[in-house]
Amino acid sequence: MRSLFLKIFLWFWATAVLTGVALMLTFVLQPQGIPARWHAALGETARVYGKAAVAELERGGPSAAAAYLGDLHNQAHTSACLFTRDGAEIAGDDCASFRGLIRSTGELARPEFGMRRGIARVALRVEGKSGVSYLFATELPAGPRAAFGASLLGLALHWSVAFLVSGLICYLLAQYLTQPILRLRDASRELAAGRLSTRAAVGTENRRDELGELVRDFNSMGDRIENLVSSQRQLISDVSHELRSPLARLTVALDLARERKGNDPAFLQMEKDFERLSDIIARLLTVARLDAPPAAMEMSRLNFGALVADVVADAEFESHHRKCVVQFSTDHEIEVRGSGDLLRSAVENIVRNAIRYTATGTAVDVSLRLRNSAQSASALLMVRDHGPGVPDSDLANIFRPFYRVADARDRQSGGVGLGLAIADRIARLHGGKVGASNAADGGLLVEFEIPVAGESWADSPQ
Repeated sequence: MRSLFLKIFLWFWATAVLTGVALMLTFVLQPQGIPARWHAALGETARVYGKAAVAELERGGPSAAAAYLGDLHNQAHTSACLFTRDGAEIAGDDCASFRGLIRSTGELARPEFGMRRGIARVALRVEGKSGVSYLFATELPAGPRAAFGASLLGLALHWSVAFLVSGLICYLLAQYLTQPILRLRDASRELAAGRLSTRAAVGTENRRDELGELVRDFNSMGDRIENLVSSQRQLISDVSHELRSPLARLTVALDLARERKGNDPAFLQMEKDFERLSDIIARLLTVARLDAPPAAMEMSRLNFGALVADVVADAEFESHHRKCVVQFSTDHEIEVRGSGDLLRSAVENIVRNAIRYTATGTAVDVSLRLRNSAQSASALLMVRDHGPGVPDSDLANIFRPFYRVADARDRQSGGVGLGLAIADRIARLHGGKVGASNAADGGLLVEFEIPVAGESWADSPQ
């Protein structure tokens, strides 16, 4: 069965058949007794049929009685049989099935009741006009069946069985169809989180239906994406390395030109451009290194508050040049476990980005807090500027490499869209996260969060 249509079709009919069988079993296996409150009505109905059969017998003989009972069976779908008082068959159909019921009826004057396949049966003694007594047995599906069907207990039993059987089969079908979809969803989330080696389960891939084809296509897509991203990262790394040598030679050439031609404003501009290009190459190499498959990173316990304070002190020189101030506050001695060089780089990039875009004469607010939750504790660094902010639609994109909200503004400020991308990768390497939001009264707020020493967010969602 390669088609889901065929499988669903067969499951549907299996549900219908098994539900029908279960309902039939509830009729067959239901209690064989008849409630006493129905005895009078059933006995009276059977007596009416019996007297009519005896009257036909005395009027026209056994053939007339057989004709009456045949009409009764055809019109009312009721089986009945007429016996002598000694139990000899006179007329009717299915008389053998009534013999167990009429044995005691010949000795007793009262009717005998029984159940067969959920249908009430009655046997009683009937006396004709000639004074001769006969035994009459019949089944009465219309009255008792309607009564039992209308009872709350009977309805509850039948519907419960139907729901139970159909629900069980539908649950198994849902599990069969949704399990591979759920595994595929988990794999896609892992892939989106950057774990490019993630693939859907091999057992699901071997299915011979449309879901199996979907999983195989997903795994092929994962292979292709992993190859493309790996090639891109390798290209960035290779190009960055290759650019360093000619850049170094150009810097030497610039120094030689200065010695021969003396100082010239053009040389100063060239030197700035070389420094900017060198910084871009260094950041590209950092991004390539952070995007590479994680290797063993040297981790140590360090005072995160002291590290942030040191970065803020260094940033004050740049803030004076841009006519703004950097304000730092913290209320805890917070220790984290990680790479000091990488964490310094992340904090520097976030603070420098805020200094770059805050308005002249304003402050960049840097605060470090301890955030406690039921599962863990984390160090939360918040850096807020008083600049133009970022459109809400671009907040998630500013952590992508080379993404710039406004090219002209970033060119003027010197940004190339790598600082926040580096901070994002460093946060994830330390089991944390970074995010951005617009402050209510203007400006951009960047939050950098990593677990404190002794806690682990290695498996937390990004």
